[in-house]
Amino acid sequence: MDSLFPEERLPETHAPAPLAQRMRPRTFDEFIGQEELLAPGKPLREAIERDLLQSIILWGPPGTGKTTLARIIADTTKARFVSFSAVLSGIKEIRDVMAVAEHLRRTTGRRTIVFIDEIHRFNKAQQDAFLPRVEAGDIVLIGATTENPSFEVNAALLSRSKVFVLRGLTADEIVTIVMRALEDPQRGLGGSRVAVDSDAIRAIAMYANGDARAALNLLELSVAAAPDAEGERRVDAARVEQAIQRRALLYDKSGEEHYNLISALHKSMRNSDPDAAVYWLARMLEAGEDPMYVARRLVRFASEDIGNADPQALTVAVAAKDAVHFIGMPEGNTALAQAAIYLATAPKSNAVYEAYTHAASDAQTDIAQPVPLHLRNAPTKLMKELEYGKGYQYAHEQAEGVADMTCLPPALEGRRYYQPTERGFEKEIKRRLDGWDAIKKRRSTP
Repeated sequence: MDSLFPEERLPETHAPAPLAQRMRPRTFDEFIGQEELLAPGKPLREAIERDLLQSIILWGPPGTGKTTLARIIADTTKARFVSFSAVLSGIKEIRDVMAVAEHLRRTTGRRTIVFIDEIHRFNKAQQDAFLPRVEAGDIVLIGATTENPSFEVNAALLSRSKVFVLRGLTADEIVTIVMRALEDPQRGLGGSRVAVDSDAIRAIAMYANGDARAALNLLELSVAAAPDAEGERRVDAARVEQAIQRRALLYDKSGEEHYNLISALHKSMRNSDPDAAVYWLARMLEAGEDPMYVARRLVRFASEDIGNADPQALTVAVAAKDAVHFIGMPEGNTALAQAAIYLATAPKSNAVYEAYTHAASDAQTDIAQPVPLHLRNAPTKLMKELEYGKGYQYAHEQAEGVADMTCLPPALEGRRYYQPTERGFEKEIKRRLDGWDAIKKRRSTP
């Protein structure tokens, strides 16, 4: 396997590689998880083993096997294999490799497989540099990314690749990986006198959150920190907790997980599920999300999904925003939780949202209607002469507090944008509107 990074091949005199690196699976038999993609007979595995692989994008969370799978491909295929890191490579290195790939294909017929780790970090120009060689068949591209390829890989490259989604590993799969590391005498810790309690192994699996690399790193750290008692290092759950200190939650404030979680929060509140709402809120805040961003989304929700079904909802959401601004974090987390629970349990209506959406559509697509003369102010003599304000009826002077005049332009007369529901306070608003309509009809009847 060729590499642009010779520093990856460390001399024998260097310190041992980290446990996660030593335990990296070398064959499909050692690979844990992703059976839906890599079990015997599955198309991806068949393509790799038969050396018929076409360009692919491996999309999944950290520590789920993307780079490992690329290395297995490198060991399995007869093609020349080149690895890139999008963090360290530039356009010059890309062009150099593409030139060699073109020459190799033309002179020997041998393909080049190019693996790009963190392909989402390449800009559009860098990604475009691969296109001609992918189209010509000189290279097979394997991209690995933790970000949604729909947003991070340009459309031309994406259309020429098959996307495979790798899931986070289950806790049981992580346990299997940890046990293998403890038992392996060559690459793992099996040659050392190490005892790890079952509760500690389960704690490591829960902390890892589907990330095998994180699990093995924590195991190695916990063992290194354990005292040596009579030649044996013993690791219990308490020792693991000390090594963890704080769990690192998978989150990217500018990436897909950010939008996934805020969507989950919004839809949980909309479905009147306070338990789910407070859970997704905690997931965001504990991962380091900007609390003011969350507060803004709560304020928006109060109008979009509750509106006048509970007018107090907007007040509660704005108060939570002010509380966070005033006392900061982490104290502000309970104010946001209070607001999220209130919004989740409030009666729901999107009538305000629908009213504005339809009114905005008319404002954008219809001819701009002039304001009726009776609704215009007349502060000057000329404006009075032009009949500004003529026919205006002062509602407070009417017996029922409502006048007979229409306030929409003639072309839109009778248009109904706001349709209150029968839920919450909107039921009372609907009763009022129906009553005013009845008054106006009664007055207009001869």
